[in-house]
Amino acid sequence: MPNPAAWLKVLPQGLYCEPADFFIDPTRAADRAVITHAHSDHARPGHANALATPDTLALMAARMGEGAPRSSRALGFGEGIDIGGVRVRLEPAGHVLGSAQVVMEYAGCRVVVSGDYKRQPDPTCAGFIAVPCDVFVTEATFALPVFHHPPAGHEIARLLASLSVFPERTHLVGCYALGKTQRVIALLREAGWDRPIWLHGALVSMCAVYEARGVHLGELRPATAAAKADLVGAIVLAPPGAIADRWARRLSDPVVALASGWMTVRQRAKARGVELPLVISDHADWDALNATIDETGAREVWVTHGREEALIHAMAGRGISGRALRLLGYDEEEDAPPGSAAAES
Repeated sequence: MPNPAAWLKVLPQGLYCEPADFFIDPTRAADRAVITHAHSDHARPGHANALATPDTLALMAARMGEGAPRSSRALGFGEGIDIGGVRVRLEPAGHVLGSAQVVMEYAGCRVVVSGDYKRQPDPTCAGFIAVPCDVFVTEATFALPVFHHPPAGHEIARLLASLSVFPERTHLVGCYALGKTQRVIALLREAGWDRPIWLHGALVSMCAVYEARGVHLGELRPATAAAKADLVGAIVLAPPGAIADRWARRLSDPVVALASGWMTVRQRAKARGVELPLVISDHADWDALNATIDETGAREVWVTHGREEALIHAMAGRGISGRALRLLGYDEEEDAPPGSAAAES
């Protein structure tokens, strides 16, 4: 079996599959790109040709406008295609709508690139499927033992409990536009919240794409046009950057919440003025990362954009070879640490 490092290479633009001549989530415009999901640190504008799931391509078109790929091919989950002798297919990653793992088979070797992923159930996207492979390329956003994400339903229950205690206050929840907003809405609906949910204008377009792709979110209303009295006892969703600025002053004595895996770190919640930290992450936590690696049966694991060293050390104790790819340019916007460029975008 040839060493996959001979045909899957780390270049300045990102991870490059040489025999098929494509990049996976390149950080700059490329001639041929395979895109795992539509977050802006993975789906950049200006590609000449892109391959992704139909949902990802729809989200990219809505986000990028004229910057969307000039040519694209939609590939459904489980559907295979041969590119330059490499057999390529996409499998669900469970991160956001359309998110996919890239499965490549070449010269008797199977490599799976996870993209960003989570293992918790999410009513707004297909759940992660562990694919047996020789080499697994995994993200490591929350690859420290301190990160243990509770069930998202538990955090939604905390939000609803706060509403019952403070019915006169508006509950303002910071959540990113693509993925987190729609997941929070769907979880609230599952928990029985059938009242309108109010949205900051920056969240509206991605919710419209989800609805158009068959993810039903219930009644949503624009918060900007609402009278202050309309928002008493209501749930308002806004980008994290808006929860502490002038926009929030229109709300009635708001309880400020933030939905993010980083809310595990209470100092970060305090620094952002978050009264109700909600640990709702769209990434795998420490236990899920390690369990996923074991499920793939990979003899070698490449680790990227996150806390590589801790994960590699833990794998070594189980006899698994690890390698830090140190790919640059991936600042995960959905769970970006407060103060990062992605968090404020």
